Amino acid sequence: MVKRMHPLFHPLFLQFILYFNEQQDYFECHEVLEEYWKSVSPNDKSHALTAWILLSTGMYHWRRNNRAGAKRSLENAQKRFSLDLYSEYYSGIDMAEMHLNLENSIALINQSKEFKPFTLSILSDELNQRIQKQQMPLALIGEELIHKHMRRDRSEILKAREEKKKGCSKSHEK
Repeated sequence: MVKRMHPLFHPLFLQFILYFNEQQDYFECHEVLEEYWKSVSPNDKSHALTAWILLSTGMYHWRRNNRAGAKRSLENAQKRFSLDLYSEYYSGIDMAEMHLNLENSIALINQSKEFKPFTLSILSDELNQRIQKQQMPLALIGEELIHKHMRRDRSEILKAREEKKKGCSKSHEK
């Protein structure tokens, strides 16, 4: 019998924790979790991983002073987290504290307060051990971190969009 790996021990989730807690690189949090989500449940928008993705997105927007985007993403994260309070994607993490931090973040945004990061408290010793064994990615700072989505190479994304447009226009011509 093959023992199934706990979903929080997946290397991409471990990277998410490092990016969130150690580097506050919320853009990368989104990227690694989206990859993980697409590998386990790509069409399920209510999947527990989407709550973490929305949390990361909200924190990224808030730090960039996009309060409307931050509030929307964090409120949607709050709703997603409440869909399955006992998800295995939440075990090992102090979810009561995370919910308080999330509520506090939304309240601060509503008061037009400055960005205030928080960390996810890990309750599981095994999860903590696995996180500590991870190779720490190179940290970005300043503008490179804050505006990361604007500074990345998007040539592949733009090329794919063009190809999709060409495909759509050809189908309309028929």
